[in-house]
Parts: sequence; C-alpha cells; structure tokens
Amino acid sequence: MRIVTWNIQWGRGVDGRVDLERIVRVARATADFDVLCLQEVAIHCTGLAGSCGEDQVAMLQALLPGYEGYYGIGADIPHSRRGRSVFGNLVLSRLPVLQVFRHLLPWPPDPAVPSMQRVMVEAVVRASWGPLRVQTTHLEYYSPAQRMAQVDALRALHAQACAHALSPRPEGGHDQPFAATPRPASAVLCGDLNFQPDDPEHARLTAAIDHGRPRFVDAWEALHPQQPHPDTVGLHGAEWPDHPFCCDFFLVTEDLVPRLRRVEVNAEPDASDHQPMLLELAD
Repeated sequence: MRIVTWNIQWGRGVDGRVDLERIVRVARATADFDVLCLQEVAIHCTGLAGSCGEDQVAMLQALLPGYEGYYGIGADIPHSRRGRSVFGNLVLSRLPVLQVFRHLLPWPPDPAVPSMQRVMVEAVVRASWGPLRVQTTHLEYYSPAQRMAQVDALRALHAQACAHALSPRPEGGHDQPFAATPRPASAVLCGDLNFQPDDPEHARLTAAIDHGRPRFVDAWEALHPQQPHPDTVGLHGAEWPDHPFCCDFFLVTEDLVPRLRRVEVNAEPDASDHQPMLLELAD
C-alpha cells in the first residue's frame, strides 16, 4: 500500500505558475499511489498568488480518474463574485473508503500573529489486511500555542478512535447514518505539521497515549534510526523559507511499524514550495 502526502501550495510551483496537471504528474512520478493526501487545496481563492480562482478539487478529481476525492474545508470566507472562497485538505483514494470524518481543529485566539482555521480529514480505507484510518492535516504555522492545541486535539481524536475500535457501535442498519461502519485504532497521520523533528510538538504527538492505546511513531525514525529527517520545504530557490528544513511527516500507529517498507522524500520536483513524500506499507 502506497500513500503520498504533499503540501501543493495551491498548485503553485517555484516558477510562480499554478499548474495542477504538473502536480498530478509529479505525484504519479513519486509513486503509483493508492491514496494521495494533499494540503493547501483551494476553491475560488483569487487572492492566492497565481490563482484565477479555479475549483481545484474538481480539477484534481478530473485529472485522477479511478480515485474518489474527500475534501475538508478549513478556511471558509465570502468571495465577492463566486459565493465562497475555501481552503483545505484533500484525500484521493482508489481503495474503498468506508467512512470519512472532517475534524475542525482548535483555533484559540492569538492576536499577535496571522492564522486561519485548520482541518484534519480522516478517511477509513479498506487495506488488504483490514480497515485503516488515513488522516491528513496542515497545522498552524505562525502560532506555537495554536499548533500545540491542534496537536493535543489530534491526540484526543486518536484516543476517541481507539475507544470506538474497542467498543464498536451496534449495527444500526445498512445505508443509513446509524450504520456500524468501522473506525479502527490503526492509523496513518500525515501532512505539513509545521514543526520540526526536535520541536516539542513532535515529542508531544508521538508520546504515549493513556490506557494502552497505540501511540504514533515517526515512520522516518522507525525505518532510519539515527539519520536526520530529509528536508521537505525550501528547496529549489522557493520564495519561502530562507533555508530548507523538515516539517512534513508520516506518523503511524505502533502496530503498523512491522509493515513499514519505505518512507521517502522526492527532492527533485519544484512544483510546490514543499516536496512530496511517500509511505509504503507491506500487505
């Protein structure tokens, strides 16, 4: 099973052009992915550099036949001519998706810095070995306090899912809201987390969970102990930041560590200010 995560900067490359066809080409070159997790996907956001306000969800869905898209909106603001301008994360899967959640993350006030509402999209996919939660998010950049609150929320959501796995709902009937669809403890969490490997948010997110629930493990560290994380942002002369570093991650629950086969950063493309990452799990 292959999962690619990528902050696509609304499709804007280092050359300043918004090109979603290029995004799809690079993603496909990175891997023959089963699930593609994208951050910074926009609809009607004419204020973003290089964008003409295109519906990027519809465009990406059309460029990836055979994949179903599940979009989670974080920022949702009025547009002067097109109804709403929205910005969020998109999961595209060719595996069956059993259940989808769109979790708005905490946004405590921090008037000293700019910020926006953030969202985590969770898709329960049917892997060859059983159901798996694939989660993608993009945490706050400017405010450490908001970012840590979002980390704590991700931990709480994980604990809640583990509790659902231990005490599943009674069957409520097929094709209706009370249907007892699975929500397993096993999970992959990925995206632009806007912290670095040595930051306290990383330590908090990978810390033990109460009551024996499986904790999250940094997949790179599990496969490459003692090796520094590869840079995931700031390569190829991007406008931002002023130096490369790592802030994009794959985290997996402890039970998935034996299935880890590859974690890689595709450092070659300049189709965004971030680089795509690949996770491969054994069937």
